[in-house]
Amino acid sequence: MSTPAWSQGAERELTERESLEVIGRALRYVRPLWGRFTVKLLYACASLLPLLLLPLPARILIDHVINGVPISPVPERYPVYLHPFLELLADASRAEIAITVGVFSMLLLLLVGGISGSLNDTEPELAQGLDGPSTADNQANDSRSRAGGLLGLFEVRWHLRLTQRLNHLYRAKAFERIQTLPLTRFDDQSIGDALYRVLYDTPAITELAYRFTVTPIVATLHIVLTSYLLSEVYPEAPSLGWLALGVIPVATGIGLPYTRWIRRATERNRVAGASAARSIDEIMSNILAVQSQGGQVRETRRFAEDSWSSFSAWRRLILLFALAYGSAALAGVVVITYVYYQVTDMLFAGVFTAGDIAVLIVYLRQITTSAAGLASLWLRNQNEIATLRRVFWIMDQPGELEPPGLPELPTIRDGVEIEDVDYSFPDGTRALRGISLSARVGQMIGLVGPAGAGKTTLSYLIPRFVDPERGSVRIDGVDLQTVSRASLRSQVAFVFQETVLLDATVEENIRLGKPGASDLEVRRAAETAGAHEFIERLPQGYQTRLGRDGGQLSIGQRQRLSIARALVRQAPILILDEPTSALDPSTERDLVRALLDARRHSLVVVIAHRLSTVRAADQILFVEEGQIRERGTHEELMQRADGGYRHFVELQTRGAA
Repeated sequence: MSTPAWSQGAERELTERESLEVIGRALRYVRPLWGRFTVKLLYACASLLPLLLLPLPARILIDHVINGVPISPVPERYPVYLHPFLELLADASRAEIAITVGVFSMLLLLLVGGISGSLNDTEPELAQGLDGPSTADNQANDSRSRAGGLLGLFEVRWHLRLTQRLNHLYRAKAFERIQTLPLTRFDDQSIGDALYRVLYDTPAITELAYRFTVTPIVATLHIVLTSYLLSEVYPEAPSLGWLALGVIPVATGIGLPYTRWIRRATERNRVAGASAARSIDEIMSNILAVQSQGGQVRETRRFAEDSWSSFSAWRRLILLFALAYGSAALAGVVVITYVYYQVTDMLFAGVFTAGDIAVLIVYLRQITTSAAGLASLWLRNQNEIATLRRVFWIMDQPGELEPPGLPELPTIRDGVEIEDVDYSFPDGTRALRGISLSARVGQMIGLVGPAGAGKTTLSYLIPRFVDPERGSVRIDGVDLQTVSRASLRSQVAFVFQETVLLDATVEENIRLGKPGASDLEVRRAAETAGAHEFIERLPQGYQTRLGRDGGQLSIGQRQRLSIARALVRQAPILILDEPTSALDPSTERDLVRALLDARRHSLVVVIAHRLSTVRAADQILFVEEGQIRERGTHEELMQRADGGYRHFVELQTRGAA
């Protein structure tokens, strides 16, 4: 399946400067949560302190229990903060020292989950695959701690809440922004892509925010503290810490060339995943058409191709990460091997004891781990940068934004004036040209004409689903560009040609048009739309849940519910696009009668191909090629021997005969 035209711009390769801009934009979402991030930072810093302490019990056991080196006086190369503890063990036997150290280690294990020089990280995660959706669930609920035990438990709970709040904030902003996009912005293919971005791309912000706020501070602090401790306790080997820090420039230099390739591979992977999601959405939304036309095999093959492309793109991304990390790790191994060589050489020279070596190796490993974390910071975030760029791209699309403080449109009392309006679709196709009309509250206006003539686009001018390129649209003399869209649309009820129902009860679907409608108003609207009888036959009547898009109802029943939803609003302007296309003649007559009754307090605009629906309209506009070719009542238009409207009527009459 080809990528939708409106989303192709998001596939352009990111530059380094644009990558930094994405990071900056993402970190702005941290500001409302800075207090929670500060607490998370304090938790992470607190987990560093046990790391400075954990290697020391191993030295005590090796030197003073196994090798029998006396503790009194306190030997060199122990940090000052451990001296009081060692003085308590000065006269203890080897067994007593071993028991005391064992009890102390068990307390550390309970409090921080660490023993013998390392902490047990706490990272609660759900089982996941290698696809975007399942990994996104873990990203959206990410939680971690370098510590275990009680400290790790408290930190994980705090981190989980922080992650969920951040992801909710970002996802809600993205969804809110998408809702401001013009009605014409989404075609059938782009809905699945937008869904993929909101659900599966947005969680990338949690990882990026954590790595660029907490990780640099904690890693740097860890390196500084550990290096200082090494220099104080082991002054004989001042170069060891610097050698371990050599991992940073080596790993950074080797990893940088991969960043561009990883961003590009990430973008392709996300586009492929969105394409698979789009296929599912399109096939499931049109499952009846697929089955009725025997297209299951074709559509299954098409989805299989999209799915395979998605997994192939993911494998290419993983391969690039493996090459990048492998290359950096290989260089790091060289550095660390040399450091270990220096340490063991000092052991054989008698500079260090066996216990010293145990401590040194742990401290050096901690330095190199934090150094590698800093070195790979830019590389590790290329995936998140490319992913978030997709979200920001759609958030940057021009929407129905309007200047703040626009006045509200007063209650509509008179009608609509459209004067000399032109409009073109985003691709440049001319849809309307020179449209002018006047319609009053108390009238029923019919829009008729061939398919693609511009009837629906013309009706979109009234609620400002589209804005004219030239000309003006006024209601009660007020230019619609000067009032808020919300105040305008609150007074316009629109029944779309394609019915849209929520996975909710019948009553809730009708009340969508007017949340505060009484039970009586809901039932009256249903009766007027010809829906009351079939609703009463449903298992729970008005409380029956309809399922996705009203799947258990017929097309005609769904259409009647959409009409009821519009009628319950009792709006000053009522627009119906093909309201009777799926109604039987009897129901159509009842609806037309209701629409004629509704015009007493509303302007009713009806778009119809079945001319019997608009026969009684006060004014009929015959639209062709984006222009109003004819206007008048049914009788007046039928007097035109060569008129387009009369030709339409005759075609339907002959067809009916």
